[in-house]
Amino acid sequence: MMDMFEGNLTKFRPLADRMRATTVNDFLGQKHLINKGSYLVRALELGSVGSCIFYGPPGCGKTTFASIIANTCKGNFKKLNAVSSGVGDAKEIIAEAKSNLELYGIKTYLLLDECHRWNKAQSDCVLEAIEKGYIIFIGSTTENPYINMTRAIVSRCKVFEFKSLTVPEMVVGINKALENKEIGYGNLNIEISGEVKKYLAYNSSGDMRTCYNTLESAVSTTAPNKDGVIVITEEIVNDCMQKGNIALDETTSYDVLSAFCKSLRGSDTDAALFYAQKLLVSGFDPCIIARRLIAHASEDIGMADSNALLIAISALTSCEKLGLPECNLTLSHAIIYICEAEKSNSVYLAMCAAKEDAEKYKNARVPNHLKNHPTGYKDGHGMYKYPHDFGGYVKQQYLPDEIKGKRYYNPLANGREKNIIRKKDLYNK
Repeated sequence: MMDMFEGNLTKFRPLADRMRATTVNDFLGQKHLINKGSYLVRALELGSVGSCIFYGPPGCGKTTFASIIANTCKGNFKKLNAVSSGVGDAKEIIAEAKSNLELYGIKTYLLLDECHRWNKAQSDCVLEAIEKGYIIFIGSTTENPYINMTRAIVSRCKVFEFKSLTVPEMVVGINKALENKEIGYGNLNIEISGEVKKYLAYNSSGDMRTCYNTLESAVSTTAPNKDGVIVITEEIVNDCMQKGNIALDETTSYDVLSAFCKSLRGSDTDAALFYAQKLLVSGFDPCIIARRLIAHASEDIGMADSNALLIAISALTSCEKLGLPECNLTLSHAIIYICEAEKSNSVYLAMCAAKEDAEKYKNARVPNHLKNHPTGYKDGHGMYKYPHDFGGYVKQQYLPDEIKGKRYYNPLANGREKNIIRKKDLYNK
């Protein structure tokens, strides 16, 4: 039972904070990590969770699960943010943790938000404490720790990748907030259709915090109607999200993305630019558009103009490093280049044909002369010939006997590809 002061504190906490799960059973998403028999669940049950790093997109439950670990394992829970904390803060927590462990046998769980922001000196200050067990370190980051964190600290932790929540998982969270009478809106008469819930979930892009913040804004700024009902519509949700004037649901956004892709393949620059901007104005992640450009650069252009792939990759880098609105220009540059480039699907056809044979001839053996440690047995092919000893190319068998002489890549007469003459054809005449 909460006293009056605790009740006030709870009342004025943001909905996203009030709705944080406190047990594994209430936790949303991450079924690939948190399921019966998984490492994290087994470790929780036995109170033996070690130092770990959770990485994934915002609002997917990293901090929430860290607090569940501390509560379940009966330890002290300390939290720092790597942006605003330093070595002094960490050392103070470590000293207190060591004392609690020695005197009372109480573990201390240190959650470091945005842990990738700590430099080497800051990271090194917790290494000894982790090794000796003074603290259980839990890092939380939106960046890949293998790339953006020091190797010393990563090597001392188990790394778990969290993923964005799905629409159905987020709808479950919305329903919990609407039904809970203590910390949610269960005491209010709120009307929100299933379609609006899905719309809210989809447009939150897998971020439960964003979803709850939007729901809270919608409820708090919508007056009850004459019947005392707070009616939440798509228009209200869209207005609270501040995503612009164009609203796309899950179905229509994929329709627009499909039209964008087909416009790239069809070399209609104007249509591709329009659909790309329609997606961006609706709040679509520009990185998704850039990734489609990379795929199409190889699938639909390929060897006809290999520069398209480089430009597409540059567009993705721009989206990741600059973000909107700056990356929009680079993205448009890449879209125009890919639309106007000569088209060839020879790479795609070669890949599909090779994949089909790889699945068909699963037991095909590598010719003896190509093996990593060839034996003296020549199996009818002779020993390996080093091409540079023969001017750069020498005729010899590379494919297994079952598919000897098979051709997968056939250059088309498009763009730069029309000038390609395969080495096999040039030297084997």
